[in-house]
Amino acid sequence: MLQTDAVLEKANGLKRQGISFALATVVRCESPTSAKPGAKAIIDSEGEIDGWIGGGCAQPAVIATAKKALKDGQPRLIRVSPTKDAVVEEGIIDFGMTCHSGGTLDIFIEPVMARPALLIIGGAPSAQVLSVLANRIGFAVTAACPGGDAEMFPEATHRIDGFDLTGVATPPFVVVATQGKRDEEGLEAALASGAPYIAFIASERKAEKLRTYLKERGHDAARVDAIISPAGIEIGAVTPEEIALSVLAAVVKVRREADVDTAVTSATSEQRQKSGSCCSSQASQPQPASGTEAQTSAIDPICGMSVDIETAVYKSDYQGQTYYFCCAGCQHTFEKTPEQYLAAREGTA
Repeated sequence: MLQTDAVLEKANGLKRQGISFALATVVRCESPTSAKPGAKAIIDSEGEIDGWIGGGCAQPAVIATAKKALKDGQPRLIRVSPTKDAVVEEGIIDFGMTCHSGGTLDIFIEPVMARPALLIIGGAPSAQVLSVLANRIGFAVTAACPGGDAEMFPEATHRIDGFDLTGVATPPFVVVATQGKRDEEGLEAALASGAPYIAFIASERKAEKLRTYLKERGHDAARVDAIISPAGIEIGAVTPEEIALSVLAAVVKVRREADVDTAVTSATSEQRQKSGSCCSSQASQPQPASGTEAQTSAIDPICGMSVDIETAVYKSDYQGQTYYFCCAGCQHTFEKTPEQYLAAREGTA
């Protein structure tokens, strides 16, 4: 478990590596709580947590919220308290859970997003302008072409003299702007990069001839046909600046659409298991899963946490119903005296 200074040091390291993460900070507490204001933790995209922001009840709430923040890039303020208040202050997401501590934590969760990578292959004027524009809206730009240097690409994050991409991590986006100067080599380098999105600044007629060449060279026909050319969004672009703007707009559009469509799963069973046996045995109303297709989550009958049914690892079948739990501790507590929780539910029905 990292101390606060170590958490910040690790956060800086992740930023330098271009890895997205969420930083959780305790901003307020009502005793008794194990974490105090200023306590911090890092949560990665897989839900791994490093640091200390509270025990078993706080961690699942933080992990689930951090994953959502990493999906949409928006920070959140959550409250983990013994009971879920009927009225909550504006801007606070309330997680009402019954834990041993009985305290309350307010935790600010801030996503720190890695800059998306854009590889520009070629030294055409449009490539040089694209490098500047892309950098200024948040892309980490790598520029590769013979003679590629700081004079050609002053705002690129990395520059490569030539088309040798050895050591370059697979980028999500590649734009080839060779403008007749070693087009074939540039396109082959783009294919070799493994990038899912490749755009080629050229006329449709020229692009078709080069697609034929690439297929004859043995490149996968489906990947070759997926090369986008002409590149960019149609805006009637003529100048290098307008062409670069058009191409960048298309890249941004694809990036944002991909963000919307990407599914982020709930906290994994490993993270839940790290929580340990964390919750009290005070009865709350169990809500087993019904047989309806619409239901995707259930309420842990011990602590009241919402549990994703599809990814849940901790579950018990009792009297024809399935009950889902956030951790092994809740499951164990329920299985010792399940009739106690069923009786509580019937009493409150």
